[in-house]
Amino acid sequence: MALADCLELSGTFGIPPERTPVLFAGGVASLSNLRGDVEDVAANGTNDLARLAPTARDLVICVSASGATPYTVAIAEAARQAGASVMGISNVADSALLTLADVAILLDTGPELIAGSTRMAAATAQKIALNMFSTCLGVRLGHVHDGFMVNLRAENTKLQQRAARLVAAIAGCDEGAAIDALGRTDGDVKPAILVARGASRAEAAELLKASGGHLAPALAARTTRKS
Repeated sequence: MALADCLELSGTFGIPPERTPVLFAGGVASLSNLRGDVEDVAANGTNDLARLAPTARDLVICVSASGATPYTVAIAEAARQAGASVMGISNVADSALLTLADVAILLDTGPELIAGSTRMAAATAQKIALNMFSTCLGVRLGHVHDGFMVNLRAENTKLQQRAARLVAAIAGCDEGAAIDALGRTDGDVKPAILVARGASRAEAAELLKASGGHLAPALAARTTRKS
């Protein structure tokens, strides 16, 4: 669930993949051949996290339906020892993971329709929780404006067309002008919106730097300058 959500963060919010590394028992090999025993090796969790060298500035999000998976609990313990904050997401109250987490999120989905099949209700609830968290994160970082993903990375035709539409919608111009503005900003949406509103690329960069990357105050500052 965490991997599925993280893979979308770069395209949706422009968050570099290196900022959201994902660890899972068994590593890449387990994506096509999931072995049930790999999650029982706590030492692998400790070692995998150590390679990322977390600090007090990091948040480590640990997800386990039972809250008792040795691999996941070991990562949480190692993260705490490194000074990082730990968010634990589990479907079992008072589990080991939730007990040691700084932020404990209980998804009380109850018994599965097929006993023990946590890929059903538990996993679905985890996906929803992670979607909510990452979306709120994108909003707080200033990557959403009026319901538009204004920090998307337009790396394919579909996203390039979406970028042009949202620049046109926010800047109040036609798509031709939006495409021109995107061309002048190397496809970066936020500065393209300001350019489409009449700013130079340098001015757009200055306004966004002053606003901490948030588009609304940058647009307001641009309007104030014009008046």
